[in-house]
Amino acid sequence: MTEQHEQDAHPHRFERGTDGPKVILVGVDGSDSSLRAAAYAGGLARRQHALLAVVYVQPVLAAGAALGAPVAETTEEIAEDLIAQIREAAERVKGIFEVRWEFHTFRGDPYNGLVKAADELKADAVVVGASEQAGHRIIGSVAVRLVKAGRWPVTVVP
Repeated sequence: MTEQHEQDAHPHRFERGTDGPKVILVGVDGSDSSLRAAAYAGGLARRQHALLAVVYVQPVLAAGAALGAPVAETTEEIAEDLIAQIREAAERVKGIFEVRWEFHTFRGDPYNGLVKAADELKADAVVVGASEQAGHRIIGSVAVRLVKAGRWPVTVVP
């Protein structure tokens, strides 16, 4: 199928970067750097009149579940706490700082969860906090892996 033919077959095909970002995805996990990333992404979304998609990736910890640890309950509590923090922050700035936002949870490891979220939500840009784990300097952080994927502009907030 030629490129023109392919475009004709999919007339409503998603095209990134045509008129500024429409969806800005930010990954949050409760860490200080992820909350700073959420604040930064909120400012970007406000200025660009874009939707802010706040994404929490619930880890799937099979080993912990096998040992009887209440993994699902814990990650649900984290997600609920993050939603509460975001709602509280949105209420504090209502009237002066309006931004459309949605909260989504995905399951899996942080990298694959964010990739899946960005694909499903048709993100134009991804914002993440810098890793606070020392080992990531050696093996690579989620942020570095997202940049290397080369599928979206990625902003890493310290």
